Amino acid sequence: MNSKSYSRANHCYGFLFAGGIFLTTTQRVSGKTYGGIFSVALLSFIGILTETATNVTYPELSRVFNISLDTTQWITAGYLLMVTIIMGTTSFLLKRVPIKRLQFVAVAAFIIGDIICATSMNFPVLLFGRFIQAAATGLSTPMMFQLIFTQIPRHKLGSMTGVAAMIISFAPALGPTYGGIVATNMSWRMIFWLILPLALISLLLGQWLITNIPLTESKPFSTASFVLLALSMTVWIYSLSVIGKSGFGLRFWSCLIISLILFACFVKVNVSGTTELVDLSIFHHLPVALNGWNYFNQQFVNIGISLVIPVYAQYTLHASAFISGLILLPGAICGAIISPFAGHLADRYGFRFPVMLGNTLFVIGGLSFWVLQKHLTPWLMMVLFIILRSGFNFAFSNTISNATVNVSAENAADVSSVFNMIQQFAGATGVVFLASLMAIFQNHGTGSMATRTYAGGRLDFIMTVVLTIMTLVISMANYHYQAKNKQ
Repeated sequence: MNSKSYSRANHCYGFLFAGGIFLTTTQRVSGKTYGGIFSVALLSFIGILTETATNVTYPELSRVFNISLDTTQWITAGYLLMVTIIMGTTSFLLKRVPIKRLQFVAVAAFIIGDIICATSMNFPVLLFGRFIQAAATGLSTPMMFQLIFTQIPRHKLGSMTGVAAMIISFAPALGPTYGGIVATNMSWRMIFWLILPLALISLLLGQWLITNIPLTESKPFSTASFVLLALSMTVWIYSLSVIGKSGFGLRFWSCLIISLILFACFVKVNVSGTTELVDLSIFHHLPVALNGWNYFNQQFVNIGISLVIPVYAQYTLHASAFISGLILLPGAICGAIISPFAGHLADRYGFRFPVMLGNTLFVIGGLSFWVLQKHLTPWLMMVLFIILRSGFNFAFSNTISNATVNVSAENAADVSSVFNMIQQFAGATGVVFLASLMAIFQNHGTGSMATRTYAGGRLDFIMTVVLTIMTLVISMANYHYQAKNKQ
């Protein structure tokens, strides 16, 4: 039975068990339910917005704090890393703690971190504030998906995850535009002050409208697994960050190997003890594993290129912070429009069509940046980014949705938690790796800064091409496997 027939069958006859709630697919979703989802989505939006809003301020922050690009990028990479680490706790928390309570904690953390960032007088304090903000985002995005997976019927799942994907993909692309406008006309500090009212609105709506029933499982929290996973990811990101200064030398390879050993230890502890941080058994299903791989690739390119474009435009094309951020806006708008439509296509025709269409456009966009680099202007970069982001948004939400329908409903929280961790970790990896590749040429290359950034940008564009092609090939294999198993 294909996903379209499955959706219709559920709509007419069945029911969906998710998050401990039996939800008939003919049940009407209340306005209060949508309002509760919106309150958490708003917090996710402003949290993800701040991930990339400072990207266009890298040259200014480097001058103000007297630091290099590979150090400045920790404002984004460190943020994403902390988001990922916090997301490692959400599978446990979402099964035991009411989302209303988690939402209050998350908004409080965001407000505190936001104020610290806005008033920081040196880089370490700014980074500390970013980490606190990131804790809020690490909670909010899985909360949003958990409310969708537990309170939205199966026949509306594609559309609602499309809306969610619109939020988490539109926000990072809008961030540089927002940051560029504010930094050009006011101050980079106002980037943080101006979003405080939205955090307060999220708090009020969430505490009024959110209702959910946690699963109340009795398994204790796996502290050892959490510590090993956090250390593994931190050392991984650090290993990539040293590339900008010391290249692919002994320091890089030593840290990389240590991170892989720590991750292997995490897997061993997580699956062999009496407790587990996340249920990794979801990856025993090949479609889930392949979707997870693609989810990583898609977000690596999405977040990484959202950093590369503004930096490249300022250093090589000599564009202002405002123009550099504005390059991403049309693509972000197109992506916002496409995401719900892509979810509707999945509900109507199955996941294969929008995913394959999206990943094909993904390849075309990535390849065009590389082939046309000599001719790049802000306007051309804008057009190419529209193609890239359109492809991303056709595929992204349907990737996690396809993974969800390939596991039992009881594992919805695990898919939500793990895939959101993958998403953020991929973003952190994309930012630090592409920034480090560019920093190699900026720190050690010859010629003007524009020439050195051009050379670093070329390497970044090649990396983008490799990942987009890989994503398309994996999608082809994934849906071929699923089609074969349904026969």
